[in-house]
Amino acid sequence: MELTFYKYQGTGNDFIMIDDRAESFDLENLDLVKKLCDRKFGIGADGLIAIRNHPDFEFEMVYFNADGSQSMCGNGARCAVAFSSFLGIVNGKTQFLAIDGPHDAVLIGDQIELSMGDVKEIAAKSEDFFVNTGSPHHIRFVEKVAKYPVFDEGKTIRNDSGYAPGGTNVNFVEQIALNEIFVRTYERGVENETLSCGTGVTAAAIVYGSQHQQNHVKINTLGGRLSVKFQSNPDGSFNKIWLIGPAEQVFSGKITI
Repeated sequence: MELTFYKYQGTGNDFIMIDDRAESFDLENLDLVKKLCDRKFGIGADGLIAIRNHPDFEFEMVYFNADGSQSMCGNGARCAVAFSSFLGIVNGKTQFLAIDGPHDAVLIGDQIELSMGDVKEIAAKSEDFFVNTGSPHHIRFVEKVAKYPVFDEGKTIRNDSGYAPGGTNVNFVEQIALNEIFVRTYERGVENETLSCGTGVTAAAIVYGSQHQQNHVKINTLGGRLSVKFQSNPDGSFNKIWLIGPAEQVFSGKITI
Protein backbone atom coordinates (compact mmCIF):
# COMPACT_ATOMS: atom_id res chain seq x y z
CA MET A 1 0.00 0.00 0.00
CA GLU A 2 1.26 3.45 -0.93
CA LEU A 3 0.70 6.17 1.66
CA THR A 4 0.65 9.88 0.84
CA PHE A 5 1.94 11.95 3.72
CA TYR A 6 2.78 15.56 4.52
CA LYS A 7 5.47 16.81 6.89
CA TYR A 8 4.64 19.81 9.09
CA GLN A 9 6.59 21.63 11.78
CA GLY A 10 5.54 24.02 14.52
CA THR A 11 8.54 25.81 16.03
CA GLY A 12 10.69 22.78 15.28
CA ASN A 13 8.26 20.17 16.62
CA ASP A 14 7.75 18.02 13.49
CA PHE A 15 4.89 15.74 12.55
CA ILE A 16 3.81 13.31 9.85
CA MET A 17 0.34 14.38 8.70
CA ILE A 18 -2.08 11.95 7.06
CA ASP A 19 -5.42 12.78 5.46
CA ASP A 20 -7.34 9.80 6.77
CA ARG A 21 -10.90 10.94 6.13
CA ALA A 22 -11.39 7.71 4.18
CA GLU A 23 -10.20 5.78 7.28
CA SER A 24 -7.79 3.63 5.30
CA PHE A 25 -4.88 4.00 7.73
CA ASP A 26 -4.78 1.39 10.49
CA LEU A 27 -4.64 3.47 13.66
CA GLU A 28 -4.19 0.34 15.77
CA ASN A 29 -0.94 -0.59 14.03
CA LEU A 30 1.41 1.07 16.50
CA ASP A 31 4.45 -0.68 15.03
CA LEU A 32 3.73 1.14 11.76
CA VAL A 33 3.37 4.47 13.59
CA LYS A 34 6.72 3.94 15.30
CA LYS A 35 8.39 2.89 12.04
CA LEU A 36 7.13 5.94 10.15
CA CYS A 37 8.34 8.25 12.93
CA ASP A 38 11.77 6.61 13.07
CA ARG A 39 14.38 9.10 11.80
CA LYS A 40 16.64 6.41 10.37
CA PHE A 41 14.26 3.76 9.04
CA GLY A 42 11.15 5.82 8.33
CA ILE A 43 10.08 9.36 7.47
CA GLY A 44 11.16 10.75 10.83
CA ALA A 45 9.08 12.89 13.18
CA ASP A 46 8.25 13.68 16.80
CA GLY A 47 4.75 12.33 16.17
CA LEU A 48 2.11 11.26 13.66
CA ILE A 49 -1.29 12.89 13.16
CA ALA A 50 -4.26 11.47 11.27
CA ILE A 51 -7.08 13.81 10.26
CA ARG A 52 -10.48 12.13 10.31
CA ASN A 53 -14.09 13.19 9.85
CA HIS A 54 -16.29 13.62 12.90
CA PRO A 55 -20.08 14.11 12.94
CA ASP A 56 -19.96 16.94 15.51
CA PHE A 57 -16.77 18.78 14.55
CA GLU A 58 -15.02 19.96 11.42
CA PHE A 59 -12.41 17.27 11.96
CA GLU A 60 -10.86 14.98 14.54
CA MET A 61 -7.12 14.98 15.26
CA VAL A 62 -5.77 11.54 16.17
CA TYR A 63 -2.28 12.03 17.56
CA PHE A 64 0.51 9.56 18.32
CA ASN A 65 3.88 10.23 19.90
CA ALA A 66 6.89 8.72 18.12
CA ASP A 67 6.72 5.66 20.43
CA GLY A 68 3.06 5.01 19.58
CA SER A 69 1.63 6.42 22.81
CA GLN A 70 -1.13 9.03 22.74
CA SER A 71 -1.60 12.39 24.44
CA MET A 72 -2.62 15.95 23.67
CA CYS A 73 -0.04 17.85 21.61
CA GLY A 74 -0.30 21.64 21.33
CA ASN A 75 2.17 22.14 18.49
CA GLY A 76 0.73 19.11 16.73
CA ALA A 77 -2.75 20.56 17.05
CA ARG A 78 -1.61 23.83 15.49
CA CYS A 79 -0.08 21.84 12.63
CA ALA A 80 -3.30 19.85 12.30
CA VAL A 81 -5.24 23.10 11.89
CA ALA A 82 -2.79 24.32 9.24
CA PHE A 83 -3.02 20.97 7.43
CA SER A 84 -6.81 20.96 7.59
CA SER A 85 -6.82 24.46 6.11
CA PHE A 86 -4.55 23.18 3.32
CA LEU A 87 -7.03 20.35 2.69
CA GLY A 88 -9.91 22.84 2.50
CA ILE A 89 -11.66 21.47 5.57
CA VAL A 90 -11.53 24.76 7.48
CA ASN A 91 -11.44 28.41 6.49
CA GLY A 92 -10.07 30.94 8.94
CA LYS A 93 -11.37 29.38 12.14
CA THR A 94 -12.47 25.96 13.32
CA GLN A 95 -13.55 23.74 16.17
CA PHE A 96 -12.10 20.23 16.21
CA LEU A 97 -11.80 17.23 18.52
CA ALA A 98 -8.60 15.97 20.13
CA ILE A 99 -7.93 13.30 22.73
CA ASP A 100 -8.60 15.75 25.59
CA GLY A 101 -11.80 17.21 24.11
CA PRO A 102 -12.87 20.06 21.80
CA HIS A 103 -10.54 22.89 20.75
CA ASP A 104 -11.13 26.15 18.91
CA ALA A 105 -8.54 27.64 16.58
CA VAL A 106 -8.11 30.78 14.51
CA LEU A 107 -5.70 31.23 11.59
CA ILE A 108 -4.24 34.74 11.29
CA GLY A 109 -1.57 34.88 8.58
CA ASP A 110 1.09 32.32 9.47
CA GLN A 111 0.01 32.31 13.12
CA ILE A 112 -2.44 29.83 14.60
CA GLU A 113 -4.20 30.65 17.85
CA LEU A 114 -5.27 27.45 19.60
CA SER A 115 -7.56 27.20 22.62
CA MET A 116 -6.25 24.83 25.26
CA GLY A 117 -8.18 22.96 27.94
CA ASP A 118 -8.76 24.52 31.34
CA VAL A 119 -6.14 23.91 34.04
CA LYS A 120 -7.45 23.03 37.50
CA GLU A 121 -4.37 23.88 39.55
CA ILE A 122 -0.63 24.26 39.84
CA ALA A 123 0.76 21.56 42.12
CA ALA A 124 3.95 22.05 44.12
CA LYS A 125 6.68 19.43 43.64
CA SER A 126 9.28 20.31 46.28
CA GLU A 127 10.88 23.41 44.72
CA ASP A 128 9.37 22.60 41.31
CA PHE A 129 5.82 22.51 39.94
CA PHE A 130 3.41 20.21 38.09
CA VAL A 131 0.69 21.22 35.64
CA ASN A 132 -1.53 19.12 33.40
CA THR A 133 -2.32 20.94 30.14
CA GLY A 134 -3.75 17.90 28.37
CA SER A 135 -0.38 16.25 28.92
CA PRO A 136 1.50 16.10 32.25
CA HIS A 137 4.34 18.59 32.74
CA HIS A 138 6.96 18.99 35.45
CA ILE A 139 8.26 22.59 35.58
CA ARG A 140 11.67 23.58 36.95
CA PHE A 141 13.09 27.10 36.93
CA VAL A 142 16.85 27.23 36.25
CA GLU A 143 19.61 29.67 35.41
CA LYS A 144 21.46 29.55 32.09
CA VAL A 145 18.94 27.16 30.54
CA ALA A 146 20.87 27.20 27.24
CA LYS A 147 23.66 25.23 28.94
CA TYR A 148 21.46 23.14 31.24
CA PRO A 149 21.76 19.29 30.97
CA VAL A 150 18.19 18.91 29.73
CA PHE A 151 18.53 15.33 28.49
CA ASP A 152 20.08 13.88 31.64
CA GLU A 153 17.99 15.82 34.16
CA GLY A 154 14.84 15.48 32.08
CA LYS A 155 15.21 11.71 31.71
CA THR A 156 15.70 11.33 35.48
CA ILE A 157 12.57 13.34 36.36
CA ARG A 158 10.52 11.77 33.56
CA ASN A 159 11.18 8.31 35.05
CA ASP A 160 10.81 9.32 38.71
CA SER A 161 8.74 6.78 40.68
CA GLY A 162 6.40 9.58 41.74
CA TYR A 163 5.20 9.82 38.14
CA ALA A 164 4.87 6.07 37.54
CA PRO A 165 3.59 4.39 35.54
CA GLY A 166 2.96 6.95 32.80
CA GLY A 167 5.83 9.33 33.48
CA THR A 168 5.83 13.03 32.72
CA ASN A 169 7.21 15.64 30.36
CA VAL A 170 9.84 17.92 31.89
CA ASN A 171 10.32 21.63 31.20
CA PHE A 172 13.28 23.77 32.22
CA VAL A 173 12.49 27.49 32.33
CA GLU A 174 14.54 30.67 32.54
CA GLN A 175 13.19 34.22 32.83
CA ILE A 176 14.32 36.51 29.99
CA ALA A 177 12.20 39.58 30.75
CA LEU A 178 9.15 40.34 32.88
CA ASN A 179 6.79 38.82 30.30
CA GLU A 180 9.23 36.52 28.50
CA ILE A 181 10.77 33.11 29.25
CA PHE A 182 13.01 30.54 27.57
CA VAL A 183 11.80 26.93 27.75
CA ARG A 184 13.56 23.67 26.92
CA THR A 185 11.62 20.40 27.12
CA TYR A 186 12.34 16.69 27.55
CA GLU A 187 9.33 14.91 26.03
CA ARG A 188 8.10 11.51 27.10
CA GLY A 189 7.07 9.46 24.07
CA VAL A 190 9.95 10.96 22.12
CA GLU A 191 12.33 10.22 25.04
CA ASN A 192 14.56 13.11 24.12
CA GLU A 193 14.67 16.88 24.07
CA THR A 194 12.49 18.37 21.35
CA LEU A 195 12.93 21.80 19.79
CA SER A 196 9.58 22.89 21.19
CA CYS A 197 6.56 21.53 23.07
CA GLY A 198 3.19 23.29 22.91
CA THR A 199 1.60 21.81 26.02
CA GLY A 200 4.92 22.31 27.80
CA VAL A 201 5.31 26.01 27.05
CA THR A 202 1.66 26.46 28.01
CA ALA A 203 2.32 24.85 31.40
CA ALA A 204 5.50 26.88 31.89
CA ALA A 205 3.77 30.14 30.94
CA ILE A 206 0.92 29.50 33.40
CA VAL A 207 3.31 28.81 36.28
CA TYR A 208 5.55 31.77 35.44
CA GLY A 209 2.65 34.13 34.73
CA SER A 210 0.91 33.24 37.98
CA GLN A 211 4.09 34.11 39.89
CA HIS A 212 4.67 37.44 38.14
CA GLN A 213 1.09 38.67 37.55
CA GLN A 214 1.42 38.22 33.79
CA ASN A 215 -1.46 36.80 31.72
CA HIS A 216 0.29 37.01 28.33
CA VAL A 217 3.75 35.43 28.25
CA LYS A 218 6.18 35.29 25.33
CA ILE A 219 8.17 32.08 25.01
CA ASN A 220 11.48 31.35 23.31
CA THR A 221 12.26 27.75 22.38
CA LEU A 222 15.10 26.18 20.42
CA GLY A 223 12.73 25.95 17.46
CA GLY A 224 11.20 29.43 17.51
CA ARG A 225 8.89 31.79 19.35
CA LEU A 226 5.43 31.17 20.81
CA SER A 227 3.15 33.02 23.20
CA VAL A 228 0.50 31.98 25.70
CA LYS A 229 -2.34 34.04 27.13
CA PHE A 230 -4.75 32.94 29.85
CA GLN A 231 -7.09 33.99 32.62
CA SER A 232 -6.28 33.32 36.29
CA ASN A 233 -9.15 32.60 38.67
CA PRO A 234 -9.43 33.16 42.46
CA ASP A 235 -9.70 29.41 43.12
CA GLY A 236 -6.27 28.79 41.56
CA SER A 237 -7.61 27.47 38.27
CA PHE A 238 -6.94 28.86 34.78
CA ASN A 239 -9.13 29.15 31.69
CA LYS A 240 -9.36 31.00 28.38
CA ILE A 241 -5.92 29.58 27.61
CA TRP A 242 -4.57 30.23 24.11
CA LEU A 243 -1.34 28.91 22.55
CA ILE A 244 -0.17 31.11 19.67
CA GLY A 245 2.52 30.43 17.09
CA PRO A 246 3.38 29.40 13.52
CA ALA A 247 2.93 26.09 11.73
CA GLU A 248 4.09 25.27 8.23
CA GLN A 249 4.24 22.50 5.66
CA VAL A 250 7.81 21.36 5.03
CA PHE A 251 7.35 18.76 2.30
CA SER A 252 5.08 15.96 1.10
CA GLY A 253 5.75 12.52 -0.29
CA LYS A 254 4.70 8.92 -0.71
CA ILE A 255 5.92 5.84 1.12
CA THR A 256 5.12 2.16 0.69
CA ILE A 257 3.78 0.57 3.87
